Amino acid sequence: MQSKAVLFDMDGVIVNSERYWVETEESEILPAAVDGSPDTSETTGMNFREIYDYLEARHEMTETKDEFVDRYENAARDIYGEKVALMDGFEDLLADLRDEGRTVALVSSSPHDWIDRMLDRFDLRESFDRIISAEEIDGKSKPEPDVYEFAAKEVGVEPADCIAVEDSENGVRSAKRAGMQVVGYRNESDEELDLSEADAVAASAEELREILLAE
Repeated sequence: MQSKAVLFDMDGVIVNSERYWVETEESEILPAAVDGSPDTSETTGMNFREIYDYLEARHEMTETKDEFVDRYENAARDIYGEKVALMDGFEDLLADLRDEGRTVALVSSSPHDWIDRMLDRFDLRESFDRIISAEEIDGKSKPEPDVYEFAAKEVGVEPADCIAVEDSENGVRSAKRAGMQVVGYRNESDEELDLSEADAVAASAEELREILLAE
């Protein structure tokens, strides 16, 4: 798939954080905040502050939004600072895309301080042409298209000439609604997610590389 720009989601794409978030949400965050057992696949890819509002509209909440946010902030320090690993071959993939003259950006629903923690840990800050957090926009996070529409403007490339790499249904839907091509990436913890809206699906880092670098 050819494009002028490749936009990478962070969680579950650049680093294997999704598995840790699912475990933490299911065992700690959601049981403390929600009366019931919501499906984490409903909220994967959403901004964590909007997750509370989403759940509150559908469930009885057992803690405040501030308490809920604090749990995510504490978990993020541990997950990005200690636990996550970089996707196999990711640095080489970025280098090859840039050698082809393609713009590369990170586009995440996570706040900048979470993104920064990951970038500093793996020394990736200079590897991206643009680093975009949903907190920069005055709009809704994934699955709405706002963050990807903003990202296309920021990198100066028409949406149709962008490829987004996403591992969640909400992320795929967001990029498609923005008019982009999308590669769905199946990470190790979310094999059951429906990525059928994507233009192509990669089941491994090697397949993702083949798709993005194919003529």
